[in-house]
Amino acid sequence: MPPKGVSRAGGPGRAAAALLALAVAGPALAGCGSGGPHRGTAAPPAAVRLPPRNAGFDYQIGGAYPPPAGVRIVSRDRSDPPAPGRYNICYVNAFQAQPQERSSWPADLLLRDARGRVVIDEDWHEPLLDLRTPAKRERVARRVNRWVDGCARKGYDAVEPDNYDSYTRSRHLLTAADATAFMRLLTRHAHARHLAVGQKNTAELAARRRAVGLDFAVAEECGQYDECEVYARAFDDRVVDVEYTGSGLRKALARWGDRLSIVRRDVDVSTPGSAGYVREAR
Repeated sequence: MPPKGVSRAGGPGRAAAALLALAVAGPALAGCGSGGPHRGTAAPPAAVRLPPRNAGFDYQIGGAYPPPAGVRIVSRDRSDPPAPGRYNICYVNAFQAQPQERSSWPADLLLRDARGRVVIDEDWHEPLLDLRTPAKRERVARRVNRWVDGCARKGYDAVEPDNYDSYTRSRHLLTAADATAFMRLLTRHAHARHLAVGQKNTAELAARRRAVGLDFAVAEECGQYDECEVYARAFDDRVVDVEYTGSGLRKALARWGDRLSIVRRDVDVSTPGSAGYVREAR
């Protein structure tokens, strides 16, 4: 989804901490490299196709439209079909409930505080899902994995489970361990359906990508928040980045334009013809 504005936990401090975590994890990740410059990255399952590096990218989760010339990678919502002839990433809101789908979730799978109140991501009015126990993680995964199955049936190449970082908005009710345990359920299922899995944001967990089974990164504003290096190192430059400001795009292109797949979109990721539509690349 689009960024959380000033409330997003980004910036050089977090990026530096994530890089330190990658450096510490380096020896533990050795031996499963891709053969590229970052040999600590894990090899994906043989049947999974990874996105190309440094390719034209468009972020269309707000609505599908014909990809502009030069675009080789497209991310779209699970309700839309993939773009013919491109590498297609299927967006799934995996860790939070869409506002219009809240009533369809069992009440006990919505995260609640000590007073029984549902914990909400206030920026997007989305209830967080309760991932605190193995049993609940399994139940949530069964529902999300049905959406993943739909992505596979439609012909997508990969899936983008959003809100991996929702534990940071959980009022300390969820932990990073809860998030990674749940993501492992999703990656195993997606790989069995021959789908690659992108880590959405959450630079602080990039060092765990091998253990979790993540194949590439989908970053929002890594140029703006000086986080691109974290993802580039962890995922051997298999990073698609969407920026939401002109300054963020310039920063991303200046440092990473010849290595990562970068685009600027409007915050609402609207379609062409909409008043707020913005798309810029190189």
